[in-house]
Order: sequence, then C-alpha cells, then structure tokens
Amino acid sequence: MSKLTVAVIFGSRSTEHDISIVTAIASVIKPLELSGKYNVVPVYIDKKGKWYCDPSLSDIALYSSGNIEAFLAKLKPLAIRMDGKLELVLKRKKVITVDVAFPATHGTHGEDGELMGLLEMAGVPYVGCPMPAAAIAMDKALAKTLAASEGVLTSKFEWFYGRDFEADRKAILTRLAGLTYPLFVKPVHLGSSIAISRVENSQALVQAIEVAAHYDDKVLVEEAVNNLIEVTVPIIGNQEPRAALVEQPLLKDSNLFDFETKYMNGGKKGKGKENGAQGYSKLPADLPPKLYKQAETTALKVYSLLGCAGIARVDLLIDSRTSQVYFNEVNPLPGSLYAHNWRQAGVSNVQLVEELVDLALQRAQQRRQLSTAFSSNYLKQY
Repeated sequence: MSKLTVAVIFGSRSTEHDISIVTAIASVIKPLELSGKYNVVPVYIDKKGKWYCDPSLSDIALYSSGNIEAFLAKLKPLAIRMDGKLELVLKRKKVITVDVAFPATHGTHGEDGELMGLLEMAGVPYVGCPMPAAAIAMDKALAKTLAASEGVLTSKFEWFYGRDFEADRKAILTRLAGLTYPLFVKPVHLGSSIAISRVENSQALVQAIEVAAHYDDKVLVEEAVNNLIEVTVPIIGNQEPRAALVEQPLLKDSNLFDFETKYMNGGKKGKGKENGAQGYSKLPADLPPKLYKQAETTALKVYSLLGCAGIARVDLLIDSRTSQVYFNEVNPLPGSLYAHNWRQAGVSNVQLVEELVDLALQRAQQRRQLSTAFSSNYLKQY
C-alpha cells in the first residue's frame, strides 16, 4: 500500500509568519516523518504570497540563517491545479498529487479560513477546523457574540471598525464609556497576542485603539476579569471532541499573556518555570477539581458551538473569587499544536499528528456523503 502524500502548508502573508515556520517544521513535519506512514511535502508560502515546494524547506536552519530569500530566488514558485483534486505543479512539470493537506499557517491568509476555503474548493481532505469555524474563531468579536448568545459567560465588550473610529472618535469613545477600567484592546483577527494592550484610562485607550487599528480593520475592547486566572484548553476531535489538560499560563506583572511571554521567554536564554511549550505554565492548571471540570466543560461547549473540528485551543478567564468561567477566544491552529500539553496528557507528538490526519480523512468522508447537486428546471425559462 502506497503512503499518503501529506502537504504541510506554512508561512503566508501574516504577522505570525515566523511562528508558522516553527510550528510546521518542529511540530508537524518532523513527527509526520518519524511516523514512517506518509510522504511529507513541505509547502512554504513566502511573505509576498508565492508558494514554493522543495525538501530543503523543511530545514529550520534555512530560515534561522537568513538565507531563505537567496534560496527562494533560485527556486521557481509552484503552481496549483484543482480539478477534483489538489495538485502541486513544480518545475519541469513534475506534479505532486496531495492526499491530505496539513495547514500550519497562523493568523491572516491561512488560519482565518482563507486557506481552508481553497482546500474545500479543491476537494482535498485537510487537518483542522473547517472554513466557517476558522473564520468565526479568528474573529474574536463574532466568536464572543455567538458564545454569549448560547449562554456562555463572557466579559463585557464592545467592537467597532477602525474606519468608524477615524470618522467619529467621540461617538466610539461614548460607546466605550459604558465599560469599566481596566480594559483590554485587541485587533479582532490577529493571534499570538500581537498588538494587544491593557489600559487603565481614556488617554491610554485612544493610543491602544490606534495601535490595534494599525494591524486590523476591526477592534475589540473588553473589560478585564477580576482576580484573574487565565487557562487554555487544547481540544481535538470531530463529532466527539476531547480535551487535553487544562493549562495555566504564568503571567507577567502586566497580567497579559503577550507575544513576549508566549514565544520569547523560553528561547535559548529563557529559564522557564514549569511545564509548557516555552516553560511558562502550570500543567495541569492549579484549580479546585470542580472549577477544573467547569473550565474543561466550557471549552468543549465553545468548541462544538463554533463548529470546530480536528484541532483548536479554547482560552478562558476565571475569576478565582467568584469561580466564574469566562470565554475569551478560540485559536483554530494552536502554536506548536500545543504538543507539550498533549504529551503530558499521554499523546506523543507522532500520535497527535497521526490522529489529526485520520480526523481529516474521516471528516472528508462524511462530507462526501452530503449532496452538492440539485436538479431543477430553472434554466429552461431563459
């Protein structure tokens, strides 16, 4: 039996481009290769949106050395062909037919549903959330609105478009006056905590909105949760999802789980504190059993409400004094797949990617059973 060809797609035009490279190579490509079950094809999208395919693109040293641009200059971008399947057309007309796509793109033009839409049109099975769920999850305001409408607790929030703020700042600030400081200001569609600010007064609020609007056309402003315990819950599955361990990030004095905390503190010079992807979290979270179960149940409910499948991570905020659990946001492609958490829960890196490929194939099979054609006499009237 021939091996399945799995195309791992990463990079793209996103502020999280570099994080995507690390996720793809360390957490997806290497475990897939170690399984021995797949023909693994790295597909890199550069910052201008050009697609490339070459075995060397799975070597992290190519990117960390700064030689990637020179390498790509000698490599012809690939073409994509879709005629009931997804084919990668390389130089000298070599064609690779993709059996399963494994998106590892973070942020815009990938994780937000755009790439999933392309894969849906191509009819190729793919790992992770379907396009509608990814699009909703990456819109923090929409995800909160949907969750709240189904009875999930969220902190009080307002959202608006950046253009409306520029057109009439006074009107927007009047709306925001109903919120109680401290507030968090966020670009709605970005991940990795980029351009998120915690503000204590109206002057800082305006500055934070301007920063958020520089990165996104939609801005979310929400009240902080008192007596905060922040937790995150990785989940995998289709119709019957299951959670890994509830994880508790260790926050800095700013109480903001920001880009620096997530990705920089645990690098080569970082000392880390406990378990976690970069050594910055308690795993499992230090919560009373009842509250731990409540967090897990809330995360699974949100995962299902948004229509997530394959893999996602649900972030929650807990008021330790009242034991209320608030939904914060969903990450439809967790950085590093949160493999450290699954490993602690008893699922190895190789087992994790194998299960995700299987889930992609199962969901594709279920979708093929749905009717996509409808016969009518509509055109006969013309």
